[in-house]
Amino acid sequence: MKKQLILTCICILFSFVSGKGQSTKTATIYIDSKGVMRWSDTRNEASFFGVNYTPPFAHAYRAIGYLGLDHKAAIDKDVYHFARLGFNAYRVHLWDVELTDGKGNLLGNEHLDLLDYLIAKLKERNIHIVITAQTNFGNGYPERNIPTGGFSYKYDKCNMHANPEAIAAQETYLRQLVQHTNPYTGSAYKDDPAIIGFEVNNEPCHSGTKEEVKAYINRMLKALHDAGNRKPVFYNVSHNEYVVDAYYETAVQGTTYQWYPIGLVSGQTQEGNFLPYVDRYDIPFANVKGFNTKARMVYEFDPADIMYSYMYPAMVRTFRTAGFQWITQFAYDPIDIAYANTEYQTHFLNLAYTPHKAISMKIAAEAAQVLKRGESYGSYPQDTLFGNGFRVSYNDDLSEWNNGTKFYYSNSTRTQPKDASRLESVAGCGHSPVVSYEGTGAYFIDRLESGVWRLEVMPDAVVVNDPFAKPSLQKEVVAIAHGSWDLTLRLPDLGTTFSVLAIDRDNQRAEGVSTNGTIAALRPGVYLLKRQGVNPVHTWSSDSSWGNIRIGEYVAPVARSNSYKVTHKPAATVEAGQPFVINAEVVGPSIPDSVIIYTDKISFWNEHNPYIKMKRMSGYRYQATVPAAEMVEGCFRYNIIVCRGDSIRTYPGVTGECSAGISGTPLDWNFTSTRYWETQAVAPGSVIELLTVTDSYSHTEAYTLPEWSSIQRTLLDASPVEKPLLRFSFTSKQSNPVYFLRTLVKSTVAERKEKLKSCTTLCIRINPHKAIPLDFRAGFISSDGYTYKAVSTSIPADGIIRIPLKELQQTRTALLPVPYPTFLQQYFTPSTDIPFSIEKIEKLEISFSATPEEIDNRKPVEIELGNVWLE
Repeated sequence: MKKQLILTCICILFSFVSGKGQSTKTATIYIDSKGVMRWSDTRNEASFFGVNYTPPFAHAYRAIGYLGLDHKAAIDKDVYHFARLGFNAYRVHLWDVELTDGKGNLLGNEHLDLLDYLIAKLKERNIHIVITAQTNFGNGYPERNIPTGGFSYKYDKCNMHANPEAIAAQETYLRQLVQHTNPYTGSAYKDDPAIIGFEVNNEPCHSGTKEEVKAYINRMLKALHDAGNRKPVFYNVSHNEYVVDAYYETAVQGTTYQWYPIGLVSGQTQEGNFLPYVDRYDIPFANVKGFNTKARMVYEFDPADIMYSYMYPAMVRTFRTAGFQWITQFAYDPIDIAYANTEYQTHFLNLAYTPHKAISMKIAAEAAQVLKRGESYGSYPQDTLFGNGFRVSYNDDLSEWNNGTKFYYSNSTRTQPKDASRLESVAGCGHSPVVSYEGTGAYFIDRLESGVWRLEVMPDAVVVNDPFAKPSLQKEVVAIAHGSWDLTLRLPDLGTTFSVLAIDRDNQRAEGVSTNGTIAALRPGVYLLKRQGVNPVHTWSSDSSWGNIRIGEYVAPVARSNSYKVTHKPAATVEAGQPFVINAEVVGPSIPDSVIIYTDKISFWNEHNPYIKMKRMSGYRYQATVPAAEMVEGCFRYNIIVCRGDSIRTYPGVTGECSAGISGTPLDWNFTSTRYWETQAVAPGSVIELLTVTDSYSHTEAYTLPEWSSIQRTLLDASPVEKPLLRFSFTSKQSNPVYFLRTLVKSTVAERKEKLKSCTTLCIRINPHKAIPLDFRAGFISSDGYTYKAVSTSIPADGIIRIPLKELQQTRTALLPVPYPTFLQQYFTPSTDIPFSIEKIEKLEISFSATPEEIDNRKPVEIELGNVWLE
């Protein structure tokens, strides 16, 4: 044993002397007869968690080039953050159109060079790799495809696996790919232990018979084997379910799946409690012969279109229950272009720009290692507490891990660490019992030895535009600020008196001493903290190694603009005669001198123009209260004005980004903007408007289960004396379709809390001259993610359906948008009863079905919907 250890150390030393600087661990992955990935040296089960990441290819490659930046430097920065977040897995589907010629020959170009470099850098951090060899589609998204001469451009994706010429090109490509020697590691892909295996292709589109699919897969396996590959080969089984038996009758050793539980590309930030959506991952073909002999890998997953931080550990929990050992999110945004989220509009993840989500990913990485494969943790809501100290909460927007030595939290938490005296690692955002901090970036606090800690603080990140709306490199969606905030630590091992030494490059802070546990005016960077009187065992410097990082390493983006951005969402409706609280975030190069509110009642010609000063509450959050006397019935219009020195800017702006504002103030003689934020002040006893039909969208989402139907919206507004109706026309080719209309009402009811207490009836106006659709149901989805609805079978003469709230019954929740893969459950059926509470309503939902005649004759199902309210 000692001899083995000595030889290993000599090999590691030799690798650094030779200039490679890489670990020479030779353990590889094999898959046993029960489909379990194991390490070759210990025979222990393996578990991997990480991300997809694509700078060598497609839009990420081009965008970094557009900005005139160095691709390899960009990779260095992001791979450091992968290590900091605890990832041990990386997966990418290669854009074969950028790596091959028309016959499948591998090209030695910049894309391949960057892939090689990336693999080497991942290997240095002990991050393992699965390579999906081909995508078989273009390299354009979100731009147009760029012709490259690659073989995939010659064939339709769904013919790629049947066309003899295409198959031959793929064989050539696979052979050359696995035999390719990476100049940065000195190893061929097939021989590099950091690469644990290969997936043949990304989301294949098979069109042939079961036997033809088997023949294709077997040819790909033979090509790889003939090239000398002995690593596991994986194949996608979550597509083309009609030939799923074929996959398990081949010699592939692993199978791959994806999970997008709330759909993709909604075009806006989605809101709500999506924990019921990730309660289960049931595989309908789990009883197929051979299923349990293949390893299970999640090649892509993401709760898309959300900025919440509570989902990632919950998904990992469910994946582990379903037996998955490899879990990689799609896709991590390169730090150099993450400010705009252009690569994949529907995904957004980066440590600097989405700190809360990134810390949630760090917690998920721990869950992937700690949670046992195949173990069940119950059903929602019982499964929000699981494993040894994991917790997820929608109401707190929180992921948390608290196991005694590690305490990680994605958002402010009141949870006490199990034993603060035993803590070795803290990571989080916001406040906790051990950290007080106003900044909005992530931080990492790690014990290097007794009394010696490393503190890493990321810059602040503030959302200034919807990250999931149409993207552009000209539009900043998250602003970075290098704020200076006090940070207080309550760590028994560190004490309240400790030295503070900046150790990251370019950090100019002088060494100081904290005497009360507080580091004053701390700026982002890396710091070495030493308890008073401690004599460290080790000599710690910036170049000291710790785990898979150097303790002086630090990566953070600079602020892109010196102007201020204001993020504010006006309340739709408030009650007249009540104080009106306005919240906004104001981010810029420094704290403004003042932030004030002007209403539309001011004028350059007035001798006195009242204003309301906003107070900074914490960080970048400002608040003001409009006096009750000023809140009269009608439309309340206002601007926010930010003042710093000689600079004055008014928000919202005239065009483009509202958050950018315009120079000047409404009191300037030449100020021409007439744009305001608006809130409607209504009589306290008036009804609560949940849906107001104004246009063909009217903030209403329309869905069908099963998926895939034609939906047409038409605004009916022909009469000047009648309120408009919105016609929805559904045409589905599916059997027994159910149609859904949803609108978010959370913020609306939040502003009418007093009136809400007295509401007893849900009122829905529809066209009384058209028959009510079959099985018409209406009600609400709550903050618990539960649905409560009642049935209505007729329309009164006045066209207003009135549903007493006391008639609402708990029912199953439709998982909309539809999850992928489509074989997953489309409804959540609660196993725990939670009584309906009007204070918890967040979404209005209306559903209905088609009659047998409409189904048989493919006739459209229509409803003409008007305003919806509570009274």
